[in-house]
Amino acid sequence: MNRTETVTRPLLEVEDLTVGFGGFEAVRGVSFYVQPGEILGIVGESGSGKSVTCRAVMGLLPGTARAGGGVRLEGRDLLTLGDADWCALRGRDIGMIFQNPASHLDPLRRIGRQIAAPIVRHLGIGRREAMRRAIRLLDDVGIRDPERSARSYPHEFSGGMKQRAMIAAAIGCGPKLLIADEPTTALDVTVQARILRLLKDLNRERGLAIILISHDLGVVADICSRVVVMRNGEVVEQGPIDDVINRPRHPYTRLLVDSQPSRRGYPGVKAEPLPAAPLLSVEGLSVSFPVRRSLVSDRAGKAGPFLALDGIDLQIAAGETVGIVGESGSGKSTLARTIIRQNRPSGGTIRLDGREVHGLTGDALMAFRRRVQMVFQNPYDSLNPRMTIAEAVAEPIWRHGLADRRTAQVRADELLEMVELPRSLRNRKPRQLSGGQCQRVGLARALALEPQVLIADEITSALDVTTQAQILELLLRLQRERALTLLYISHDLSVVSSICQRVYVFKAGRIVEDGPARQVLSIPRHSYTQELVASLAQLGPKNAASALTPVFNNAAR
Repeated sequence: MNRTETVTRPLLEVEDLTVGFGGFEAVRGVSFYVQPGEILGIVGESGSGKSVTCRAVMGLLPGTARAGGGVRLEGRDLLTLGDADWCALRGRDIGMIFQNPASHLDPLRRIGRQIAAPIVRHLGIGRREAMRRAIRLLDDVGIRDPERSARSYPHEFSGGMKQRAMIAAAIGCGPKLLIADEPTTALDVTVQARILRLLKDLNRERGLAIILISHDLGVVADICSRVVVMRNGEVVEQGPIDDVINRPRHPYTRLLVDSQPSRRGYPGVKAEPLPAAPLLSVEGLSVSFPVRRSLVSDRAGKAGPFLALDGIDLQIAAGETVGIVGESGSGKSTLARTIIRQNRPSGGTIRLDGREVHGLTGDALMAFRRRVQMVFQNPYDSLNPRMTIAEAVAEPIWRHGLADRRTAQVRADELLEMVELPRSLRNRKPRQLSGGQCQRVGLARALALEPQVLIADEITSALDVTTQAQILELLLRLQRERALTLLYISHDLSVVSSICQRVYVFKAGRIVEDGPARQVLSIPRHSYTQELVASLAQLGPKNAASALTPVFNNAAR
């Protein structure tokens, strides 16, 4: 082999790949390549075959799968490798960042040990040095206080922190190829920008080739040189990023581009002055959690509580849509869980119609739970895996005594139809549904009690752009039809600016800025809000050039 062949030969070649499960073909005739030092994007909606394709490249398909075609890394046929060969290859030559970090971190092992283990195995260095490297990696991916965090368990991390820990583990051994499956899902824009800068630095400084799976075309446009578009298990278009994004040939690619939040128009609601007595008010709210001595200690070596929320004041009027934005760990979800009484406040008050929420008991408490419902970030973890979706939606109806079980099942069918799920799915379990379908079930369950206030916690963060658009349009339609009061928690500033009249910006458990969404996100006063908006502008030309202006125009109509 001459020098020219060595340079031009792809690092990874996927040729006519097929993957089947029983009688179903999930991937059909997929072909693409990755050059050394290249960043390739793969985009497509849920169920398009993106993740299955990359799991075939990683040798992580279940035993029931059938794989055909060719997958070659530096000319070596990966589809013929045995278990021992894969164990030596994974982590050392190919690393992977999985979409759902909670499912891929051992809940019984500390984060630092999980990152250090492959370093010890593949690089043959001592445990102490591997731990030092693990701490440096945690710092590189933007986790505050990496030494303390290395001693933490996964359940002590927020969703965004778990995802960053997965990235640290994937790059620890310096692989030649990194497969990143939605690596910025559920991360706020500042962390997204930092993670993408990190990936670009690794690509530039180490020559690391990267396959980036994403539903965010702004991210793909920013970081990738080429892109592959998949739908229904097939490649429908591929080529240089500028050609595919700006001059798409296939109708599905045009649909993806038009489904970006920056290009969609959501029916904004004119901001109205707050009434004298808001429906939901939070005054001086503080929430602290006890932590072990090994995690947080003061200088004297004594354990102290972690203050998750510090003096929060906010008000929401009936029928209003209010946004909460901020980085992972800023206290957004803690606020939501405290409002619905999953957390106990350390100080301050939460009032609904003037009544203190945490003092309610008996029938008054049951009435509150019917009036305030929450849709959680992870649709799979928030539903009982043993229940069918019809049972999951019907359960709160009969448990609250609103109907008998038979009538509740009929009502569940109506709710599933309301959130645009076919009745043919009613007897399926959550794991048999896509992420978007499962999120619709969570929305139907939350609406089953006909609440007055709906809290939506990052409900579109893990969904592809077409499904995001469908869920948001559905949510806004239901809000109009039912006069819902909506508290919308998100890291997506373009969506918040589209659908919210007002916004509160959280940082480190405090509100640093609040006001009309258009004003706060277009002319931010606080340095942190300015950083959020600036980070959005770093996430690619499609996200940056027109991310905020069109939606502001919509909201002003």
